[in-house]
Amino acid sequence: MEKNKVTNESVFDLEGKPPLLKCLPLSLQHILAMIVGTVTVPIVVGSAVGVPGDQITLLVQYALITAGVATLIQLYPPFGFGSGLPIIYGIGFTYVPTLVAVAKGYGIASIFGAQIVAGIVTIIIGICIKRIRKLFPNIVTGTVVLTIGLSLFPVGVNYIAGGTGNANYGSLANWALATFTLFVVIGLNQFAKGYAKLASLFLGIMIGYVVAFVFEMVDLSPIKEAGWVALPKPLSFGIQFDLPVVLSVAIVSIVNAIQSIGDLSATTISGMDRDITGKELSRGVIGSGIATIFGSIFGGLPPSAYSQNVGIVAMNKVISKYVFAIAGIFMLLAGFIPKFGSLMTTIPYAVLGGATMSIFSMIMMTGMRLIFTQELSSRNTTIVGLAIALAMGITSVPEAQVLFPEFVQMVFGESPIVIAAIVAFTLNLIIPEKSLAQESKERAEMVSAKKSKIKELKKEV
Repeated sequence: MEKNKVTNESVFDLEGKPPLLKCLPLSLQHILAMIVGTVTVPIVVGSAVGVPGDQITLLVQYALITAGVATLIQLYPPFGFGSGLPIIYGIGFTYVPTLVAVAKGYGIASIFGAQIVAGIVTIIIGICIKRIRKLFPNIVTGTVVLTIGLSLFPVGVNYIAGGTGNANYGSLANWALATFTLFVVIGLNQFAKGYAKLASLFLGIMIGYVVAFVFEMVDLSPIKEAGWVALPKPLSFGIQFDLPVVLSVAIVSIVNAIQSIGDLSATTISGMDRDITGKELSRGVIGSGIATIFGSIFGGLPPSAYSQNVGIVAMNKVISKYVFAIAGIFMLLAGFIPKFGSLMTTIPYAVLGGATMSIFSMIMMTGMRLIFTQELSSRNTTIVGLAIALAMGITSVPEAQVLFPEFVQMVFGESPIVIAAIVAFTLNLIIPEKSLAQESKERAEMVSAKKSKIKELKKEV
């Protein structure tokens, strides 16, 4: 009986229910890893589309609510529509370049109209995933996850420097604070034991926050300006369907579904030491689509699995759904109580950058781990190498695409994840599968044929 009790309270058990005080730091570090991204996306998109300042505040509020709902759907699937896996959903960075590019001439209502279509497309992918799953082997999903990790490094460095728009961007103080925070996280993760090791990210951010506060690098004004309670109003931004926006967002939703496949697969492999089942994958993608439609109705931009949180799972192996549920509930509270959410946004970017760089590196390594589950044959190395080379290369030189149609630039020019997904998916279809043994046999036959030809030439001479 005592053994069952310990198992039920284990943070390493999917169905474990640890004591609340033990869960809180583990839950908060997941929130801290995703809160800035979830808050930043509506600010960036809202500003680009021309949404008034007070409406942007609402976009942020609704984004947190959508993230909380999407996370809880995945943890405790309503009617079986959700993966049932320990994963955190936030507002997807994958959509940002496309939303900013296509919606300027249409408005925020067009985004939410296109988002409904994107949710339907995602649900269809989830329904069909068992039939098409073979089209997304680990060599493809691993390449996408690896590219996600690589594409997040500039984001992390930007945070380390202080975040775009910071008056002290790139200052020595920001770099010193970020470096200190990073060393604290690494030190706790590698040398601490027990609970301090599991909550290394949370403790690192809290220690970094205290240091930042002492040196007057924390701005508390957002807390004073935020209200106490605010309730969401359905369709407050309206719904409008414009074909260019619908097509662009629908295409990116396919890429977002591939990212979800990668993140869900990485969660089971890195956190649970097993491959994801077809049912978990199908229901997880369907749940993502349902959450996307929910967001469009309640003013939350498209949600997506957050790879940095998958990185936390890979780092500390904590998979208790109870821990993740508390994080989801906290996100909901942050949405209904703006002061709560604003507290999270007072954490300096330098602290978050220093802490999350270790997470971004874990995402990259998780992608590599997915890739290494398959043989590194000439075929597979070509798929991975070319997909990443084109993804990172093309997006690093945006001026090389200035003569391309604007639609092509919008869809392919901004996100390396889109390019990596398309290239890896396409090459996996067109290049015949060959194992290392088959390739070795081919080389042996070529050598044998060459020797035979040389012998024949010698005889003729």
